[in-house]
Amino acid sequence: MFTPSQLENILFLDIETAPVVQDYHDLPERLQHLWDKKAKRYMRDDPEKVSEALFFEKAGIHAEFGRVVCISCGYLKFDEEKVPQMKMKSFYGEDEGEILSTFGQALNMFTKKSGRNICAHNGKEFDFPFLGRRYVIHGLEIPRILKVYGKKPWEVSFIDTMELWKFGDYKAYTSLDLLSAILGISSPKDDIDGSQVGKVYWHEKDHERIKTYCEKDVKTTAQVVLRMSRQNLIPTDPDPSEDTEATES
Repeated sequence: MFTPSQLENILFLDIETAPVVQDYHDLPERLQHLWDKKAKRYMRDDPEKVSEALFFEKAGIHAEFGRVVCISCGYLKFDEEKVPQMKMKSFYGEDEGEILSTFGQALNMFTKKSGRNICAHNGKEFDFPFLGRRYVIHGLEIPRILKVYGKKPWEVSFIDTMELWKFGDYKAYTSLDLLSAILGISSPKDDIDGSQVGKVYWHEKDHERIKTYCEKDVKTTAQVVLRMSRQNLIPTDPDPSEDTEATES
């Protein structure tokens, strides 16, 4: 699938998101009404839930009602024995504009060289469009690689591990946890999962915990691509966190 030289030209990334505000009633009145309309589709599946409660549960997956609280990214380098190591960096904290701005600079720097790609699990449906929309909402310059309007499919430099696993099947969704399990890769969900990020962000204020979880998803995504490419996996000993660089905005 990918050779070591091709893998070194991929930036693996993951984002964590939370509701844009802590409580439904903190939304401007106009956005409350618009969320009520959005929430109706969830209420069909769970009629006992009210719009206010659904906001904290579901708003974080919608770029119009959610915010980016962490972006982790990493790239691979292979040694002479073709063993990969991952260098990682995280952008996280309370200032979403700063997170997006500093990540955008790093992304533009990495993709300045031709032939570079970005990779995420379900990235085409979630991470990449969510980021693009939040850049627009903040009035920030969109990183070059995310500017896909008008491009032909083969001109878009996105790699999606869920799409790789589908092999052309358009019906199935496969989680990163399931995919890593069947490929014999350690689970990234050993502490929290995406549904708990809003609580950890707003109630516990534990940004470090979210960053750690996000970085595990990045490493697992890279491990999946390595396994599918029949390459050596990133060693788990010594602890890869020793090579991790993290920046809180």
